[in-house]
Amino acid sequence: MPPVASTVPAPLLQVADLISLWGPPQGGALDPAAPLGPVGTDSRQLAAGQLFIPLVGERFDGHGFLQQALQCGAQAALVQRDRADQRPAGLPCWLVDDTLIAYQQVALLHRRHLQAPVVAVTGSAGKTTTRELIRAALAPLGPVVASSGNENNDIGVPLTLLKADAATRAVVVEMGMRGLGEIDRLSRTAEPSVAVITNIGTAHIGRLGSRDAIATAKCEITSQLAPDGLVVIPAGDPLLDAALARVWGGRTLRVALGDDPGADAADLRGDWCPDRELLVVDGEALRTPLEGRHNARNLLLAVAVARHLGVPISQLRQLQVAVPGGRNRRLQQGGLTVLDETYNASPEAVLAALDLLASQPGRRFAVLGTMLELGDRSVELHRTVAERALERGLDGLVVVSGGAEAEAMAAAAAGLPRLAVVDSPERAAEPLANWLQSGDVVLLKASRGVALERLLPLLPSLP
Repeated sequence: MPPVASTVPAPLLQVADLISLWGPPQGGALDPAAPLGPVGTDSRQLAAGQLFIPLVGERFDGHGFLQQALQCGAQAALVQRDRADQRPAGLPCWLVDDTLIAYQQVALLHRRHLQAPVVAVTGSAGKTTTRELIRAALAPLGPVVASSGNENNDIGVPLTLLKADAATRAVVVEMGMRGLGEIDRLSRTAEPSVAVITNIGTAHIGRLGSRDAIATAKCEITSQLAPDGLVVIPAGDPLLDAALARVWGGRTLRVALGDDPGADAADLRGDWCPDRELLVVDGEALRTPLEGRHNARNLLLAVAVARHLGVPISQLRQLQVAVPGGRNRRLQQGGLTVLDETYNASPEAVLAALDLLASQPGRRFAVLGTMLELGDRSVELHRTVAERALERGLDGLVVVSGGAEAEAMAAAAAGLPRLAVVDSPERAAEPLANWLQSGDVVLLKASRGVALERLLPLLPSLP
């Protein structure tokens, strides 16, 4: 893994906080009452006064930069015991068993000094979008620090927490996972005040084996949730309700759109008006900043969090939301409209994107690539999304896949007027060049490993 974490603003910590964990540093004395310097893990951004934490990955080892940290004027460093011989003379160092775990411990100490609530977000689909909606919804409170990019893992969550300072009024951390125990570890680092689970789907089912196991893993987000905290979830999912009940006995708030299954059990309901791009909640009409029914529901999750933390719904009428590239992005390439969803894909997210595509005017086409990590259910789930494409009456489908998944999708979508199966994003441009004309809409969606964004510059330029 690359050295993705970087230097961040000075935390609200003193040297004494680290002494409480690991005793006095070796190799030099530090004043216990002195502020702890900014925490950095990226050797490319070494700076004077910094606490340098060299992380160890499969292809890199930050311990090789300890001498450079000394030369840059670092305040101190953490060093793994098995690399103690790499300590440079003159640099105060704390010896730890694992610098990544120690990094998370430092972030936890910092989090405990914060006065701001921490909102943690996970789910099988829509995590990043919901994170950005919550960030925007909490803006009326003041400065909000939130995860960016892929900062949803063992390195990214502490990095996000350490960006917060005394002026921060809320922190929003995204929590991803590929197996059991990972979200529990992130929850122990963040100690959230509010936990949001967007949904339980089939992403990573190849690793976990069942939706029940996925629900169990997602509900680990509550392992260190404050006893007076809140869990926000969509209503109408018995599997999620059951998994949550096994680990959480505190307050839970369920949200639903007015015609969702299980809406009668919701604590907060919203009426979605797609033709007017509005979500009506408690009599307030809120502009939906992102398209699609699934994003209206994600907005409702954000409204629930904001309301709980003291933001009146009336202040959420015109949210400004910017999502990372390859997600919920509408591009206009001449006369062609492109729904760019190239960043990633799970079965539930693909189905939602196809529903959004079906609501668009004009002729509608989709380019769907392989969805990864689906295990024994891969063929079945690829068939399901192709069946949805047929049900929605698309004008054409390009499948970017191979093997049994491609065969299943082609068979399920055989009734479409135009259908092609190709083995790379670049080859998808060939049938599209023959099919597309001005006024058409095309959806691009696949798992990250497919790199479907390579198709974007190859789409035909239409007047």
